[in-house]
Amino acid sequence: MPIQLIWLFFVLLSAAPASAAGSMTCYSDGCIVVREAVALKGLAEVPLAAGLLDGTLKVDPAAGTAIVNVNVSPSRLDSKSDKELETLTEQRRRLDDRLRALDTREEIFKAAAKAQSGKAPRKTKSNPDPMHAIRQGTDFAITQLETVYTARRKTEQEIAKLDATIAVVKKRARSGESSVRINVTPAGGRVTIRYATSKRGWHPYYDMHMTGDGFTRLQFSARIAGDLDGYQLRISPASLAEYTTAPTFPVLQGGKAVLADYLFPLTEEKYGDGIYNNFSGLLTNTSSQHLPAGEAGLFKKGTYLGKLRFEGISSGKSRMVSFGTK
Repeated sequence: MPIQLIWLFFVLLSAAPASAAGSMTCYSDGCIVVREAVALKGLAEVPLAAGLLDGTLKVDPAAGTAIVNVNVSPSRLDSKSDKELETLTEQRRRLDDRLRALDTREEIFKAAAKAQSGKAPRKTKSNPDPMHAIRQGTDFAITQLETVYTARRKTEQEIAKLDATIAVVKKRARSGESSVRINVTPAGGRVTIRYATSKRGWHPYYDMHMTGDGFTRLQFSARIAGDLDGYQLRISPASLAEYTTAPTFPVLQGGKAVLADYLFPLTEEKYGDGIYNNFSGLLTNTSSQHLPAGEAGLFKKGTYLGKLRFEGISSGKSRMVSFGTK
């Protein structure tokens, strides 16, 4: 019996379509994804990461494999979200209708106010105080215009909230990733899929270590943004256009990749001596690289002081860096 179970396990394993763990290299303006797949009965279907850039998909057959057909299927909305979006879209149309009706009311009362203010006062037995009647008519038209303007403002606020809700529903409503279906020969052929996405995948982070001798050690890192589980990750500070020559760095445990270490001059250093941590200093980028803006952790001789917003520094430039109360 155990032998039969083992034999059955290997049969099922050989029949299942297998995909090697995908690799993703994230650049400053997008990511490049590479995945391998083994076809089952001549078909390999591979999910694609969000933000596929048109014209970047490549499918390379392994030796002895021929590609018969490639078809990319976009992701679809699940039925529940589809119905929710229909309801929200109908509400949006009604608000648009309300705005158009308010535009019409505005024109009517504008014309009424203009007509009232343009009337020549004529005193009659039935209208002994014509100016009073004109003022009443004008005030009524203006009051109605104020009502129209208030209604328009509230309607536009409702539209803005509704548009934000629609965007959130659309974002969460995908029932799955888009995918690429590849028909190959022979039935168990292998292919490698490569494509680029618009998703950046990381954000800059710095550790600033003040050494107290007129310099600061600045460690430039990348921290993973979002859920990129299932990929072997590498990071590059370069752009997608430079992917063939740009260096890449592995992502370490904790979702961090160290991109560079710098030793920069730090002048005009000032530190607070009270209970509240504060610091300011003039930092000069003596490297050849532009350092983008990002969050930074601040250390003084190994002691952590807090976090600050590092606004970035171009090569050869200086910038005041400050933290805490003044």
